[in-house]
Parts: sequence; structure tokens; C-alpha cells
Amino acid sequence: MNNLLKLGFICALLPMFLQSQSGTGWGLRGGINYGSSGDIFNSITESVQNPDENLGWHLGFYGKIGNRLYLRPELVYTSLNSDYSNNKFKMQKLDLPVLAGFNIIGPLHLFIGPAFQYILNTDLEEFSLTDVENDFTIGFNVGLGINLGRLGIDLRYERGFSENNAGIIDSNFIDDLVGDILIGRIDTRPQQLIISVSYNLY
Repeated sequence: MNNLLKLGFICALLPMFLQSQSGTGWGLRGGINYGSSGDIFNSITESVQNPDENLGWHLGFYGKIGNRLYLRPELVYTSLNSDYSNNKFKMQKLDLPVLAGFNIIGPLHLFIGPAFQYILNTDLEEFSLTDVENDFTIGFNVGLGINLGRLGIDLRYERGFSENNAGIIDSNFIDDLVGDILIGRIDTRPQQLIISVSYNLY
């Protein structure tokens, strides 16, 4: 919860900081995510295997400091889905990417940087999950974008650096005498392609 409060504090101060800098701006960003938001291991059930259909969404805002070379911090709410045959894994998190970018030519630019992630919630249909090992994790973003006036479009790849596991409990096997039976684990580390549309407000 302390990490969540820190992200909220950054969110509140960022627009004021940006307005005091030259060559800066800030705006809104949103779009869709496609990829794996959890790989399952050691499962004894055939109903949760490889992801088939994984689509999510995100919405937040960003700031930009600099022109040709720039720094772009973002604060984004992300909802991820992974479909394991008949079971959906869902995760909600707050992302704080801190991207360094370079304008290649005209409106085209490249960027890369760390992405700090705070996991808000995880859920797997028909199964119970233990708490994830770490609510606060680190990954990275790398991508390519184009700016058309105030409008921007970018495609990026996201990957978590390290495993962040939660245990899978089959509720059908839970018994007062036996206790919770752990049938596997799920790595909540995201790996995905992200398509975003942004609009510069200032």
C-alpha cells in the first residue's frame, strides 16, 4: 500500500513539475494489450495449459521532458487477460514506465526504459490463487512511435525481469481435514505487445 501511495503522489505532482520545464508536455494515453500475463507450471489439470487468447486494455497519462532527446514518465492503469482453454487469468496493475526516447526523423521516435509495476489484483477462474510473491515488480518497455500533431501512436514490447509466482489451489479438493491443496503455480510476470494512442493536452 505504501508503494501505491508513492505512485499516487508522483501522479499528483507530475503535471506541476512538467509545466515548469522547457520543451515539455503532458497528456492522456490508452489502448490495448496482447500477450501472456501469466505462465502456468506444474499443473495436474489439463484445463489450464497454454494461453489461447490474451487481450487487455490500459488507460493513464504521461509527461514528456525534452525534444529530440526526451524523458517520458507515465502512470497507467492496466487490465490484463490470459485465456487458458476454459479458464481466464485476470490481473490489474498500476504501471510507471520511465522511458528515454530519441526522435529518429520527422515524427518517428524510438524509446526504451524500466517499467515499475504495482499489482492490484489477480484472479484465475475456477481456481483460487495465493497472494503473489511481490506486489511491486520491475520490467522494461521498448518501442517505436509516431507523432501527428497532438496525436501519437506507439507500439511497444513489455517484459518483466523476474518471476513473480502465485500458487494455484483447486477448490474442488479443499477439505477441512486436508486443507488447501496446491496443484501448481502461475508466474504473473507480463510479456506482451502494447498498442497505444496518446493525446497531448499541454
